[in-house]
Formats: sequence, C-alpha cells, structure tokens
Amino acid sequence: MTPPPVARILLADDHALVRSGLRMILDAEPDLRVVVEAADGYQALNALEQTPVDIAILDIAMPRMTGLQAAREISRKYPHVRILILSMHDNEQYFFEALRAGASGYVLKSVADLDLLKACRATLRGEPFVYPGAVTALIQDYLNRARHGDDLPGTIVTSREEEVLKLIAEGYSTREIAGTLGISAKTVDRHRANLLAKLGLRDRLALTRYAIRVGLIEP
Repeated sequence: MTPPPVARILLADDHALVRSGLRMILDAEPDLRVVVEAADGYQALNALEQTPVDIAILDIAMPRMTGLQAAREISRKYPHVRILILSMHDNEQYFFEALRAGASGYVLKSVADLDLLKACRATLRGEPFVYPGAVTALIQDYLNRARHGDDLPGTIVTSREEEVLKLIAEGYSTREIAGTLGISAKTVDRHRANLLAKLGLRDRLALTRYAIRVGLIEP
C-alpha cells in the first residue's frame, strides 16, 4: 500500500513550549511533518527562502513581525504556500483580517489539539477552515452586506468565468473551451487564473469540486 504524501509544515510561534506541543501533534500524523520552526515572522520568511513547505502555521501575535504581516508577505512571495493563523482570540475582527491577509483558516489555540489537524487537511484540499464560532460572524457579515446593498460573496464570479468553470469541471481542454466560447486560449487561461485566485483554490481538481458543490455539474 502506497503511503500518503507528506505535507511539509512551517510552524511559527514565539513560545518554544507551544511550538513543541503543536509539533508533537502534527508529527504524530503520517501525512504531516514539521520541517522548520520559527519564533517570529521574520524568521518564518527567512526559513522559506531555504526550506520549501506546503503549509505555514503562524501565530497571530509574534514579536518583530506578526503572523498577519508574515501572512501578507508569504501570500505575495510564495502563493503556493497555504497559510493557517493560530490565535488565542475568538475575535471576528482578527478572523477577517486573517482571511484578508491570505490565510486559508483561523485556528484557536484553546482547541488546537482538535482543530489543527482538520485545518491542515482542509487547506491541503484547497478548502478553507472555519471554526464554529466564525460561522456566525460570516453569516452576519453576509447579512450586513445584503442589507446595505454591497456585493455578496456569491456574485464574485462573473458569468463568463462561470461558463469557463463549468467547462473546466466537465473535462474540456483549454483549446476546446476556447472553441466552445469563441475566445482565445490565452483568455481561457486568464479566466482560469482569476477563478483560482478569487475562490482561493489551487488546481483543476479543486475547481471541479467547487463546481460540484455549487451545482454547476452533477457529481
């Protein structure tokens, strides 16, 4: 039986005991391995120059450079790296700031022993991780935006992008999509890139899963 692929993890927290405890949790799993540690955001960024990783787990409050500041830089320099923010604070403002900084999830330290593994695996699947308390904040944000007539998350994809997404999910090649929609292959590639960026997804498989979830195609 082929062993599962191992995800490489950067773990950044300014408390050595916290890092040690979290590392024990992560390294006990066959598909997760901490390959580098950091005590602040600067160390995390420097470590990424030398050590490739799949996930960066960042404490929100670190000296010199916070987890949010580091997340912004990592998102810009290493867009392939998935980011999880660790925090002591069940605070919706911090939660939304983490999302804006490019994080795929926000994990409370108080329940990290339960949620961190779920969060790692969700982000590896190209999915966000939302802890239960944040669901209420997301719903309230949606309702507030609807009440004030702002753009809603459901309208983030344009009609043309939705057409491209459906064809991608149905297995059409770039050339076939271009021919079907009467656009150039370069335009198809641009739409695909926009979809991945807007939806926070990584690849064609993740786009297909998303298309199934929102009902564009049948599973």
